[in-house]
Amino acid sequence: MRRFFSIAALGLTILLSSSLTLAEGESGSEQFRQFVRNSKTAEGEFVQQQLRAPKASEPQDKGLKVVRQTQGRFVFQRPGRFIWDTQKPYEQKLIADGKQLIMWDKDLNQATFRPAGQALASTPAAILFGETSLDQHFDLVEGEDRLGMKWVALVPKKIPNTKNGNDLPYTKISVGMANGLPKALELIDGLGSVVLVTLDKIQLNVNLPNNRFTFVPPAGAEVLRLN
Repeated sequence: MRRFFSIAALGLTILLSSSLTLAEGESGSEQFRQFVRNSKTAEGEFVQQQLRAPKASEPQDKGLKVVRQTQGRFVFQRPGRFIWDTQKPYEQKLIADGKQLIMWDKDLNQATFRPAGQALASTPAAILFGETSLDQHFDLVEGEDRLGMKWVALVPKKIPNTKNGNDLPYTKISVGMANGLPKALELIDGLGSVVLVTLDKIQLNVNLPNNRFTFVPPAGAEVLRLN
């Protein structure tokens, strides 16, 4: 469950770095590039689903089956800060404050701290935490138009001396763009597991207080610090 929660959240942060409303005729890749260039902060709502193909004993004409669904709110500030706040059906938060990554589990009354660089280095989110451009890390490939969105695939550039040419945990990363905003993120891993995140009520370049990404564990909470 935590892997589902954290991977999608980290993957999603590649989206939450910028945007201007563009004409509907703009390609998905151009809309995404403009979004990454022009927004400094964003907040909104998300629904996150883990999907799988139907089993042999299940109807084959119903498409992918929803295994798990969560929903909540997100806040982002470039560079390197975000909150992924899951509110239903349980309460968890993933917080990046620019230096560390914090997982807060309300039911367990537990906070886990780890260095942000180590935790994020192998994810697409890493492009937000440095000064390099989107095109230095990914090739953007135009996809199909579906569900009212222009889809674009983010293909990681090859990294020398790595087993698969890159160190990302996904085999496919796709972003659905509409009117200059990312409306969906689709992540597929090597086992064929699909995570689909849909975004709504996105507000760009909002003013955020300086302490918005500060997290202090409640009194009595278990605190784990990982190196």
